[in-house]
This record gives sequence, C-alpha cells and structure tokens, in this order.
Amino acid sequence: MTTGYFSHPDCLSHDMGAGHPECPARIHAIEDHLRAVGLDMLMLPQDVPMASNQDLAYAHDLNYVLTLDDFLQQLEATGETRALDPDTWACPGTRSAAWRAAGAAVAATDAVIDGKLSNAFCAVRPPGHHATHDQTMGFCFFNNVAVAARHALDVRGLKRVAVVDFDVHHGNGTEDILANDDRVLMVGLFQHPFYPYSGAESRAGNMVNVPVPARSDGRLVRDVVDSYWMYRLEEFKPEMIFISAGFDGHREDDLGGLGLVEADYAWITAKIMQVADTHAQGRIVSCLEGGYNLSALARSVAAHVRTLIEN
Repeated sequence: MTTGYFSHPDCLSHDMGAGHPECPARIHAIEDHLRAVGLDMLMLPQDVPMASNQDLAYAHDLNYVLTLDDFLQQLEATGETRALDPDTWACPGTRSAAWRAAGAAVAATDAVIDGKLSNAFCAVRPPGHHATHDQTMGFCFFNNVAVAARHALDVRGLKRVAVVDFDVHHGNGTEDILANDDRVLMVGLFQHPFYPYSGAESRAGNMVNVPVPARSDGRLVRDVVDSYWMYRLEEFKPEMIFISAGFDGHREDDLGGLGLVEADYAWITAKIMQVADTHAQGRIVSCLEGGYNLSALARSVAAHVRTLIEN
C-alpha cells in the first residue's frame, strides 16, 4: 500500500503559549520518531495547500469562517495573542496553521479518491474534532475531519463515508456537524464523564459514540470496537473512512485517564482497515487530534502509521 504523509511547517506557527499542551513540539516529536524508526522512508510526503473558505463552509457556517478569518488576519497584522475560549488561544501564526490543517485533510481526501495514494495520515495542528458548526472549542478552530468528509460527499460525489474517533475526548464538534446526515456514520469511544461532558446520549441514529469509564484498558476498548462499531460499519458499507486519530487515551498521557498502549492503537487501526478493504477500496484518511505526552504520542502515531503502511 502507498501511504501519504501530509504536514506543513505552518502547523508549527500556531503557538498558544508556554506550558500549553497543544504545542508545536507535538509535530516535532512525531516526525523525529518516524525518522528514528525508519517509517518516514515508507511514506510519500505530500504538498499541503491552504483550505479555501468554500472548503470550510461545507462543514462550518460561512459567517463563522469569514468572521474568524478577519479576526485572525488582525492578529497577523498586530502580532497579538488572544483567547477565543478558556482553552483556545490564537496568535499571529494561527490563521495559516488552521487553514493549512484543513487543507491537508481535503488534499489527502482528493489524493486517496483519485487513487494516487492508498491511504493517508495528516500530522497537522490545530486539531479539529471539538470545533462545532459555528464555534471554536477545546484547542480546535476548524473540524478537519468533518471538512474532509463533506468534501468527499459534496464535491467528490461519494454516497457514504464513515468517521472513526478514538480520541480520549468525545468528538462533540464532529457530532454537531454530522448528526442526522444519513450519508455519514460516526463511530467513536471516549472517556466519560470527561471534557467536553457530552456524548453519553446519542443525538442521532448515525452516531455510535460509546462512553467508557476512566482507567479502561485495551481489553475493554477492544470489546467496544467489536461489540458496537464493527457491525454498524459493516452494515453501512462506507465508501471511504476518516479517522480522528487522538492518542491521549494512552496510559502515559496525563490529560486523559484511559489505559491504552501502542498495540491497542495498531489493533484499532487494523480493524478499521478491514472495513475499508472490504467496502471502501482501502480508502482511509487519518487526521491527528489529541495526544500530549510527547513520547507516548510519537510511539502511538508510529504504531498507527505502521499499520496503515503494512496491513
């Protein structure tokens, strides 16, 4: 299989301040480790354009996009850093990073649909799955996976796509955007009760988001995948799968409380690939979400990417 790697230096320009866990060092840690274990040689680096505002408007309110664009351009001009919510800060480099992160997801979608790549991993930031239709939230500005999923449907003409989210936090923004869109099936699992304190009650029939208690280990999570995800994915028969790949459920990550390890992420990835190989011509686009212990993040991404390459 040919796995594409989508990242860009602009994703390092978004900096929410010293001590903030969602930091540029996350990308450095991933890329350093991929080089150290030789996985960088097994992927094809890809160009990453900026998303257009029209790309973003397939998932977000256009007025939200334009208002945020204007606000971030002001920060570019003044050099200021400002808070949009208690967790999410914007700086002069945020605009280029956010538009580039969404652009990577769209470009990866096109490359996989066009058959140039079998699958793709987007090592981008800021992350996206908390960004709702019209609001920043939880380190997120645009919902990269939702933008890509809607691009596959509304621009590229696919009929059914699936979104898989294994971040430790509920992908509330993705659910907000995609709930009741019968062209999409979202399956996820997340620690509960935990930020953003949502998801325990499904909003729509196309949402299969499963809460698990703190300290859940890989055995329980694998049971959730087998018992709740797989039959729904098989019934849905997606033509493409998008992954919100959050690695903050690792047992070494202090921002979460789950007990996953690298082998669990590899196993989950392999299960997703089984569905993709059966129904979606193997087409997968994975986008980085959480993961804040740098060593655990890098090792987990390597396990995820190695599975995308080798399975």
